[in-house]
Amino acid sequence: MEKIKRFSDHLAEAEKDRKGVLPLIELDPEITVEEAYQIQLETIKRKTDEGQKIVGKKIGLTSLAMQQLLGVDQPDYGHLLDGMVVENGGKISWDRVLQPKVEAEIAFVLKKDLIGPKVTVMDVLLATEYVVPALEIVDSRVENWNIKLQDTIADNASSGLYVLGGKPLPVHKLDLAQVGMVLYKNGEMKNTGVGAAALGNPAFCVAWLANKLSEFDISLKAGEVILSGALSVAIDAQPGDSFHARFAHLGEVSVSFSK
Repeated sequence: MEKIKRFSDHLAEAEKDRKGVLPLIELDPEITVEEAYQIQLETIKRKTDEGQKIVGKKIGLTSLAMQQLLGVDQPDYGHLLDGMVVENGGKISWDRVLQPKVEAEIAFVLKKDLIGPKVTVMDVLLATEYVVPALEIVDSRVENWNIKLQDTIADNASSGLYVLGGKPLPVHKLDLAQVGMVLYKNGEMKNTGVGAAALGNPAFCVAWLANKLSEFDISLKAGEVILSGALSVAIDAQPGDSFHARFAHLGEVSVSFSK
């Protein structure tokens, strides 16, 4: 437990000072994935003890390219807190971020709890109130994004901020795997994606998450927001940049950064 707290403190210092720290895997090459999740939970407990509230979860490493980059064969997850929410079309002060990147994805808002370990895609669809387009601002407390799987898990899956936009749409009104997306930076198209980029179907990602969380006696709760995974590669952000994404059927979502 002493190691868990020490590494949680290590990442908290980076967030407070807005200065990246050495990768945990360098400080302790023997650190396990299980220990990394315990570090994440310790950090989240610290934040909730300070008054922040858990409002959802995020799923990371849903693309084959990112899994291959980090040498893993499964996604990871992190917690969303109420202090991470940014209004659609809002501006993010640069002093709130460290080394941000922007991803476009589909967000699920639940109307029923999802309790693993045997949650299916159908269970997810039945438990979903609606889906909306989202931008996730991923951010790493590890300097230069020099991360391995254990680093990003411990660092709350490199969570930063997130934006929900568009128009809420019931899941039965669209084929999630076929939802197309275009992501723009400063008005210039940067990449495109489709729902199937997230493990074949964003709802499958949510089912994976519910089942993974059961290992820690955690469930997904009604009312929670679930960011289901990026539909394309993350784009670096700099002061003054603006981003917006257009999703078929779901509408648009946008955010900008102060200079």
